[in-house]
Amino acid sequence: MVDAAECGASSAVQEKFGKGGRSIPPPPVDRGGDRGNRVNEQIRISPIRLIGPNGEQLGVVPTSQALEKAREAGLDLVEVAPMERPPVCRIMDYGKFRYEKSKKDSKSSKHTQPKRKEIRLSPSTGEHDIETKLNHARKFLEHHDKVLIRVRFRGRELQHIDEGRKVMDKVLERLADIAKVELPPRMEGRQLTALLAPK
Repeated sequence: MVDAAECGASSAVQEKFGKGGRSIPPPPVDRGGDRGNRVNEQIRISPIRLIGPNGEQLGVVPTSQALEKAREAGLDLVEVAPMERPPVCRIMDYGKFRYEKSKKDSKSSKHTQPKRKEIRLSPSTGEHDIETKLNHARKFLEHHDKVLIRVRFRGRELQHIDEGRKVMDKVLERLADIAKVELPPRMEGRQLTALLAPK
């Protein structure tokens, strides 16, 4: 015979671990993460604080009334501040809002990430080639990119590091009006490098 205490314990275990003895995961918790704005019928809470299409405050109204006003204007009802009490919703064109937001996000990400371009030289690079490389470096710096100047030494050129330094100094001197030296020239293995950033 099974006594009542054992029955109670086994039902509590079943409740916690399920019939197979495995743990049942807890329901997902909404932590208010950014999953986009709720629009029209997705807004279930009522009442809401309503903002008109021109930014005018329309006060606290039931959600059904706000949806009606949005339909009359041929626009959408969009939840813009879900964490406020009551939530703030605005009558607007949601497609246009999303397009402008994605455009703004992509524009800001382009400006925040300067690229790093590279100019390669050697101690024996001729004057005309140096001039061509300098023109490329100027274009990169005008586009707000950083430029890594790299002078590579091959074979016996390592015995004449001073020739490579002359080439590097010449380049840095000619770009001084448009760039500042972020990392001064230094040897890294078989190459002399310097990093320039736009002024």
